[in-house]
Amino acid sequence: MAEENPITEALADNKITETVSMLENVDVQQLTETYVLPWSINIVMAIAIFVIGKFFAGILVKIAKKLMTKASVDGILVNFIGSIIKTVLLLFVVVAALDQLGVDTTSLIALIGAAGLAIGLALQGTLQNLASGVMLIIFRPFNSGDFVEVAGISGVAEQIGIFTTTMRTGDNREIIVPNGEIFGGTITN
Repeated sequence: MAEENPITEALADNKITETVSMLENVDVQQLTETYVLPWSINIVMAIAIFVIGKFFAGILVKIAKKLMTKASVDGILVNFIGSIIKTVLLLFVVVAALDQLGVDTTSLIALIGAAGLAIGLALQGTLQNLASGVMLIIFRPFNSGDFVEVAGISGVAEQIGIFTTTMRTGDNREIIVPNGEIFGGTITN
């Protein structure tokens, strides 16, 4: 067996003695009042904010969907707008819960805004088609089954979607036209 170094033993004994004396000097009640209790309350409040917020977000989405259905908005648009409303409300709930925990939410909100701007610029053409699809569904310049001329194409509109409209020409060809071209051009119904 190797002989133990007396200096190492003294240092180890000294460290143990220092640790024991530190633990003896710790006031458990003060530690609990200063750190444990406030953090426990903040964590419980953050969880409560998240659970209650998620519950109310679900209720608001259901109410919005019922109102849109009663207003005879197209089912595709009802589901799409419902999912957007739910995502935005849940984002607010998460930010409120993080704020309760003491997280600096101003930088988080700025980051979300910058990411939204970058995504919007990257998907500019797609977002144009999306906005045009929503406008076509809301204003209904033509319906499925109508013979129309849009974007230089004549045919029967078979399906009006969020991003594209499917048309069937006289020679039985299926043509998919981006909604941005339809809404930005002349529509002959």
